[in-house]
Amino acid sequence: MTPASLTQEPQSVSSAVTRNAFFIVATVNEDAASRATVRAWCADVANLVRAVGKRVPAGNLSCVVGFSSDAWDKLFGEPRPAGLHPFREFGTGERKAIATPGDILLHIRADETDLCFELATQLMTRLEGAVTTVDEVHGFRNFDMRAMIGFVDGTENPTGNEAVHFTVIGENEDPEFCGGSYVLVQKYMHDMKGWNALPVEAQEHIIGRTKLQDIELDEAVKPSWSHSSLTTLEDDAGNEIKILRDNMPFGRPGSAEFGTYFIGYARSPEPIEQMLENMFVGLPPGNYDRLLDFSRAVTGGLFFVPSQPLLEALAEVDPGAAPTMNVSAADSSETDTEPAAAPSADGSLAIGSLKGAPRYE
Repeated sequence: MTPASLTQEPQSVSSAVTRNAFFIVATVNEDAASRATVRAWCADVANLVRAVGKRVPAGNLSCVVGFSSDAWDKLFGEPRPAGLHPFREFGTGERKAIATPGDILLHIRADETDLCFELATQLMTRLEGAVTTVDEVHGFRNFDMRAMIGFVDGTENPTGNEAVHFTVIGENEDPEFCGGSYVLVQKYMHDMKGWNALPVEAQEHIIGRTKLQDIELDEAVKPSWSHSSLTTLEDDAGNEIKILRDNMPFGRPGSAEFGTYFIGYARSPEPIEQMLENMFVGLPPGNYDRLLDFSRAVTGGLFFVPSQPLLEALAEVDPGAAPTMNVSAADSSETDTEPAAAPSADGSLAIGSLKGAPRYE
């Protein structure tokens, strides 16, 4: 990595797969002191991750911080990430992707629960009195990387340079926010009694993959309303457009609560939103994801994940002065250096040409 590229180093969006994850969504209290506390906290996150992680070096501890559209306006003002907007709702009635309150997202990952717990405690202690937690989920990695419904999850995730290409904003896309990402989260509750009553073959048709072997069904037998069919996006050239998922099962068996916390990262919200529209509305409309007959979304939020240096630099932002943020401000040793473009094949996802998908403006 060259010194110039350090100015737009991403947060740990594509970190190693871990056994545990904590998801915390909070709102910022409506007073100037609370906002100032949150801004100052931005400079502390990396230090806290290092301090806690040093206690178990092999524990793969990481934390990603994201901010919603409303929070960005309240905390940081202009400029703002080009693709950041409030969560878009899709569907109607019982089959609906709903928007719920949330200004800050914490995605904490580690192989051990105690690492997640300690880091969450330290981070939230420093925000005490400034934020209100509206949702907290402690997820665990299930047998054989399987979701709560028994199918392997995340098989088609991009890895390595491909993961960077699909999740990190390039300099040519949004120069002031290169190195950042977008993340969308939803908490799903499952009707496991109804799901488990289905024959395995019926479950496989709903998912679009075999349950035991995790092999995608042949197109000749895979229904167009399967989860796999509706969440696979291609551009007009037939190239697949991917997102990075790190979903986690969670639950309370004694309360018959069984769920999946969906979290998807991308360099633009558009591919994730198109997947949700395909699932909840249908492609074409009415041809919806039959998994939603057994799974209900109870939360929804969209957040921007600034690059690591920008996250730290946000501590010094004065929204009243509306300064132009420079991601290199977090590294005083780097001056008069143009930030490098994010590693990618062509700097573009061709989002505007999703097959069967309108372009969001």
